[in-house]
Amino acid sequence: MGRDLSALFDPKSVAVVGASNDPAKYGHAVAAQALRAPERRPVHLVNRRGGTVLGRTAATSLAEIGEPVELVVISVPGSGFEAAVDDALACGARAIVGITAGFAETGPPGLARQQALAAKVRAAGAVLVGPNCLGIADNTTQLYLASDRFAPGGIALLSQSGNLALELQLRCAPHGLGFSRFVSLGNQADVTLVDLVEDAARHDATRAIAVYAEDFGDGRAFAEAAATAGKPVVLLTAGRGTASARSAQSHTGALTTSADVVAAACRDAGVELVATPHEMTVVLAALNGTPRAGRGRTAVCTDGGGHGAIAADAAESAGLTVPELGAAAQEKLSTLLWEQSSVRNPVDLAGMGEQNPHSYGDTVGALLALDEVDAVLLTGYFGGYSAATGGLGGPLADSGTAGGGSALAAGELETAHQMAGHAARHAKPLVVQSMFPDAPSCRTLAEAGIPVFSASEDAARALAAMSEPEADGPRGVHPLPPAAPPLHDTGYHGLRTLLTAAGVPFPAAREITDEAQLLAAAEEFDGPYVLKALHLLHKSDAGGVALNLPDKDALLAAHREMHARLDAASYSVEAMADLTDGVELIVGVNRDPRFGPVAMVGLGGVLTEALHDVAFALAPVSAARAEQLLEGLGTAALLKGVRGRPPVDVAAAAAVIERITTLAAAHPEIAEIEINPLLVRPDGALALDARAVPA
Repeated sequence: MGRDLSALFDPKSVAVVGASNDPAKYGHAVAAQALRAPERRPVHLVNRRGGTVLGRTAATSLAEIGEPVELVVISVPGSGFEAAVDDALACGARAIVGITAGFAETGPPGLARQQALAAKVRAAGAVLVGPNCLGIADNTTQLYLASDRFAPGGIALLSQSGNLALELQLRCAPHGLGFSRFVSLGNQADVTLVDLVEDAARHDATRAIAVYAEDFGDGRAFAEAAATAGKPVVLLTAGRGTASARSAQSHTGALTTSADVVAAACRDAGVELVATPHEMTVVLAALNGTPRAGRGRTAVCTDGGGHGAIAADAAESAGLTVPELGAAAQEKLSTLLWEQSSVRNPVDLAGMGEQNPHSYGDTVGALLALDEVDAVLLTGYFGGYSAATGGLGGPLADSGTAGGGSALAAGELETAHQMAGHAARHAKPLVVQSMFPDAPSCRTLAEAGIPVFSASEDAARALAAMSEPEADGPRGVHPLPPAAPPLHDTGYHGLRTLLTAAGVPFPAAREITDEAQLLAAAEEFDGPYVLKALHLLHKSDAGGVALNLPDKDALLAAHREMHARLDAASYSVEAMADLTDGVELIVGVNRDPRFGPVAMVGLGGVLTEALHDVAFALAPVSAARAEQLLEGLGTAALLKGVRGRPPVDVAAAAAVIERITTLAAAHPEIAEIEINPLLVRPDGALALDARAVPA
């Protein structure tokens, strides 16, 4: 059960401290909005000079109101903010919205002030949104405490940017989308993004949660809240393209960026990650109460070959599949369409719609009824007939087909209702791309919950948001394991000992510091041998690895030559693994400051950084999820066997990945753990090298 935010979204009374008649001041805009629903709850305006504000008598202080106030909005200069918070708590406020800026965003002194304020609010049993925020609104409770109006609807908008929130509102309007509530996150001194996601998940009137965030706070908690929300969460964030700030002390550190971490968290949590406000609007339109698809098998229906080909390419680029329909399906469609129509997929009406607009609806209905189809994308001219008679400038408007245009328009409108019925009956997504998205027939579809777009790529992205391809793998954020006793020896052999105890297999090895120890190690296990200079990051590049040394004499000679060059403090003598038919992987775990341990798996060995064929997930990673990550690599074909090589034991590799990532997640004192390479052969997996970087 999350925090109780009822006083924030449905307070019994409201006061705006800093209410003003000056339109240039934020206290004016918030007060004007608050007064939109004075009959819902008492609304008090407070201005230290008193007088009249917006036609209402203003109190000079909260105390002057003479009764408790449950929610207080504070929009005063920074120097007076603490005193205003004290007054609010003294008058019984259970929720405070801090508009005032000048706290954590200004540096350490401001952060200290902010932390002290938050502690005071929590101690009083109240909640604080902000400071440095732009207000809140809840259309379901007639609470209007932001500078702008938000059309009512089913989206909870949680944003760190006021201007982006306004842009999203404008972009959503043409799709008939509105908002259940809006919260400007501000500095999240007390009420956090996680608190708000959890509360929106419990809010019956919210169907989807839209988030713009730059600071996730506890990113892992955000992912967990989104994964368990039970409703779609769509995330727009900035700064994903910059590399993380830490110095790269391993391949894992060098390859992991903020973008990788955020994308991995979103995939695991089932969050729709978008790159622009436009894309966010497309996804929200798609998820607005429409059914979800299965594996993303998409049928493209078109009335022209060009539109069909473009839409099919867009669908595949969005991660969907456009498979050729089976023989029975093609035969069924052939009975509905004329001879020149293509029925393979894309299904092309080839102009039949001009003779019979109902052919659109008949074909869409037949496609939705197919077990081999998860979703349908209708693309092309549909909408043009009703546009011609609806004053929207369709081509038929000047065609001279006086009666024909009206008949086609009427038929198209009937077909729109028909398609809406098919979509509802089969509970599969139908998305439309139209040259005339504002035509009456397209508006009919949109009113029935069928998304309509003007661009093929938007229609494809919408379908991708409604689809759940099997390749995405198991969803969910695995809980962190209990912290294990700290590892004090983070050297190579200390780490090997820890990993071996966790079930990660290694070849036999001994650490040596002189020739006598080297010869003793050679007596403990048979050659061929490997010699490694320890405490080097890129040992191979530095000439610190010698492989396939056949006997003791070769091992001794290699040690003398290597020591003369590198003068390493210690070396490792190891049994040489059988590399026959093996594939080298890399498994790493990096501890991100926001999202905690993040796992990386991919093609390993000396070319890891050059090829950059890696995948990410929040750690720990289950064996089932690890298999999905491996199968999604660009070089996954190597694991299945190519050019006469046998397939390797992917299940064994996945089991080892689960053990490594679970161990790493249990050791917060380690910033990075890396196994490179993890050799996977047809008969199992074997770790050949390991490295740890202390936090």
